Amino acid sequence: MSAMDLDAPVSIAPQHREQTSATILCCNCGAAIDGTTSAGALCYDCVKLTIDVSQGIQREATLHFCRDCERWLLPPSSWIVAAPESRELLALCLKKLRGLHKVRIIDASFIWTEPHSRRVKVKLTIQDSVSEGVVLQQAFEIEYVVAYQQCPDCAKSYTANTWRACVQVRQKVPHKRTFLYLEQLILKHGAHKDTINIKEVKDGLDFYYSARNQAEKFVDFLNSVAPVRTKKSQELISVDIHTSTKSYKFSYSVELVPICKDDLVAIPIKLAKQIGNISPLGLCYRVGTSLNILDPHTLQTADISTPIYWRAPFTALADVQELVEFIVMDIEPIGAQKGKWLLAEATVARASDLGSNDKTYYTRTHLGNVLHPGDSVMGYMLTGTNFNSPQFDALEQSNSYASQIPDVMLVKKFYARKKKSKNRNWRLRRMAKDEGDLLPKKSDQEKMDRDYEMFLRDVEEDTELRQTMALYKAQQQAKKDAEAMSVVETEDGDDETPQINMDELLDEFDELNVKDEH
Repeated sequence: MSAMDLDAPVSIAPQHREQTSATILCCNCGAAIDGTTSAGALCYDCVKLTIDVSQGIQREATLHFCRDCERWLLPPSSWIVAAPESRELLALCLKKLRGLHKVRIIDASFIWTEPHSRRVKVKLTIQDSVSEGVVLQQAFEIEYVVAYQQCPDCAKSYTANTWRACVQVRQKVPHKRTFLYLEQLILKHGAHKDTINIKEVKDGLDFYYSARNQAEKFVDFLNSVAPVRTKKSQELISVDIHTSTKSYKFSYSVELVPICKDDLVAIPIKLAKQIGNISPLGLCYRVGTSLNILDPHTLQTADISTPIYWRAPFTALADVQELVEFIVMDIEPIGAQKGKWLLAEATVARASDLGSNDKTYYTRTHLGNVLHPGDSVMGYMLTGTNFNSPQFDALEQSNSYASQIPDVMLVKKFYARKKKSKNRNWRLRRMAKDEGDLLPKKSDQEKMDRDYEMFLRDVEEDTELRQTMALYKAQQQAKKDAEAMSVVETEDGDDETPQINMDELLDEFDELNVKDEH
């Protein structure tokens, strides 16, 4: 001790010592414990060894899973969607346990298991009061066995004649381009998610639903994207004479306008005057919720709404299958421009006449900004063609419009393509359809392939059409093949095909019920 420590003052006040509680020995292990707070004269370690707060909580349970729709059974009769190791699946696992209402849940988490083991393990931490002032916390594992069980909705879908509502979509045209576009709209907006079956029939598709309101929702979607008219019918299936309960099947007939993009149309003269005094002979340049008609000689446009069309329906004079290839000999813009169109005067010759005769045709066209001398263009040959149409006969007999009928009406520029199939860097989704009893013949399959290829070309050439659809990036292997073949293809000449920017494409998709084609 230092001198300062010896000389420091010492307090003589009485010192109060802290009162200690009574100490006893644990009756099991002999450890010293506080006798006032001990539970049954046991230390905390012995309490954990002798008392089980998880008693009464089952350690094994069964979860029922539907492999078709990937939903889980929530007793007694509900089916929910839950991803692996999600909050929804964890809540379902806890609801399957009995006795949890007596304890306090502190933590719950999944333990990783093999995906194919059909086992789900959950680590659960709970708390419970053993005695007054003593709370015990315990962690344990619960194992769930995943059992497969088919839900009632999937059972109905695999059973014949279980549908309650059917939407029959039809269009009486010789090609499937409109249905291919409608299919992309349905896939983009997910309008087919409630269907139990999609069946391909002549001139259209049949969509089957298990409930009437689902079919009405799909009909409303079709009315919002296409010019259609709908008829509804119902059939009585059964009736209970005691409770007067009746069961019906509902059918909705949806007919699309039989006019497609790039079709040549002859509007009734009275209707043409009502919608803006447009020329009765024109082109259908777009089909949305209404028909959009263009007069290539004046760039005048008009819209024919769905009610007006069905009040006085008319058909197309010619469709895209009757287009003829022409060669532009000379073209001179006039100056009138409207949007992407530029009015021009062109001199064209039929490609099949080159080398045999020197017959040329003079016409006006709306393609003045894309056509140049020497380009190929697709158009309709009107001179020397007989149309079985009362509207066109009225035009020929009219004093006002007979002299305005052109020899040729140009529609779109023709791009030179390779004879071999082009490896595209994009692809489209396709719906999984049931072909039913109408298995396509070889000729029908070739026609379907031609229609699909024509639709893909329209997607490449039309920017406005692409904006309403969802295009996806092609597989990496296809891109590698395209890069490997690019050196060989350049030897055959330049390909004028319009290219789709990669920024417009979405990432690859991976869905079980959707096919991909490119």
